[in-house]
Amino acid sequence: MTTPDTATTPQSATTAAATGQGRPGRLGSLGPVGLVFAGGISVQFGGALAVMLMPRAGALGVVALRLLVAAAVLLLVCRPRLRGHSRTDWGTVVVFGVTMAAMNGLFYQAVARIPLGPAVTLEVLGPLALSVLASRRAINVVWAALALAGVFLLGGGGFSGLDPIGAAFALGAGAMWAAYIIFSARTGRRFPQADGLAMAMAVGAVLFLPLGIAESGTKLLDPVTLGLGAAVALLSSVLPYTLELLALRRLPASTFAILMSLEPAIAATAGFLLLDQTLTTTEAAAIALVIAASMGAVRTQVGRGRSRRKTAALEGTGLEG
Repeated sequence: MTTPDTATTPQSATTAAATGQGRPGRLGSLGPVGLVFAGGISVQFGGALAVMLMPRAGALGVVALRLLVAAAVLLLVCRPRLRGHSRTDWGTVVVFGVTMAAMNGLFYQAVARIPLGPAVTLEVLGPLALSVLASRRAINVVWAALALAGVFLLGGGGFSGLDPIGAAFALGAGAMWAAYIIFSARTGRRFPQADGLAMAMAVGAVLFLPLGIAESGTKLLDPVTLGLGAAVALLSSVLPYTLELLALRRLPASTFAILMSLEPAIAATAGFLLLDQTLTTTEAAAIALVIAASMGAVRTQVGRGRSRRKTAALEGTGLEG
């Protein structure tokens, strides 16, 4: 659940593009794309594993385990420096951590009630809305219409085919995903490497641990539950963050965002293979519409950015007009 938007390009991707590292040779060109797909597969199959774990630990318990293990691993690897940060820096990290905890908590409440594919499809509407609003172009009316048509089909004309509470949780997770993108970019600008992410993950873990204990109690100490929870953390947080970081060093952020738009399809596949969650023809068409809207919105945003750079270059050479 870590989709950078083209409006909030990570610094590593910008640096790679500036130095030419985003243009690998023919043989290496498949590498970063493979990393993105591997990260997406890891996230969604980790989500499917989390659904399987929920009968043992509950939705809140699974979130608590995921955040706790992920925070421990990231803090151990990053070893962030705690001194020398301003009050604004810490405020950004805390808000980022709260956003991350809310995003995960709402999403896991959603997948406890509705299938994984539709849940991710509704969730991705958050980043899609952010991309549409950031672009402010007329063509985005088309992408918004496609997305709304997909949501209408997915809900059976009124969410009669889906649990309305589960759908509401998924939409809430989407809103938090959009906020996650914004505060992820702000945190990245204020902290080196992944230090801010590690500290924000720790904030989220501290906030959610009491909720997980309240719901699951000593069940969280069961060795099997702990092991599966650690697997969910590695698959859904640690591994995809690492793969995406490596991919963004060699792949333009715009291409990365388009590839990440395929996550609803990956989630539906994971739900089918691991959870026996089949999709109707209408649901498959709905997911396809939302994916198309996401890709279209990203490409529109990319085109706008290229147009601005071209105009700036012409102005710099005195050739405009």
